[in-house]
Amino acid sequence: MVKVSVFIGTSLDGFIARENGDIDWLDDANKQVTPGEDFGFKSFLESVDQIIMGRKTFDQVMNFDNWPYNNTKMIVLTSKNIEIPEKLRETVTTSNTSSPEQLIKELSDQSINHIYIDGGIVIQDFLSARLVDEITVTIVPILIGKGKSFTGLLLKDSSLKHLKTTVYNFGFVQIKYKINK
Repeated sequence: MVKVSVFIGTSLDGFIARENGDIDWLDDANKQVTPGEDFGFKSFLESVDQIIMGRKTFDQVMNFDNWPYNNTKMIVLTSKNIEIPEKLRETVTTSNTSSPEQLIKELSDQSINHIYIDGGIVIQDFLSARLVDEITVTIVPILIGKGKSFTGLLLKDSSLKHLKTTVYNFGFVQIKYKINK
């Protein structure tokens, strides 16, 4: 069975973005980070066969100075046609599959072992479908008051098993959990 993981940063009050989708607070907070620190993201990404990302998150990532996903295959979930830059067309595709269960089944049939889910709505959909196996949350030492949560309103509680906590000397805290199913 395929493993599905979330690897995300939040404000201390649990938001991944402001209400308008802006992540300026995260950019500012990252100025406190020790140069070269990636919070284990590179190692995590090396274990991933496939990324499933929402279109809004993809649009934000396209504005980053560097493409952080190397050659990992990515599916961008979107109901609209979007232009994939030429340099990414070998690894990035789009899908309008509405069912997380159907998408996971299709990828399982392709011998995909580890999927990384990114984007608030996509994460919410996969959590609601009870398809996420692990969550790694890096808590940024800032309160933004209101914004977008990566969990949204869940229909059922999800109990978690603590796997690991890492405390960084510049105030960030990373917690990894397995979701009990």
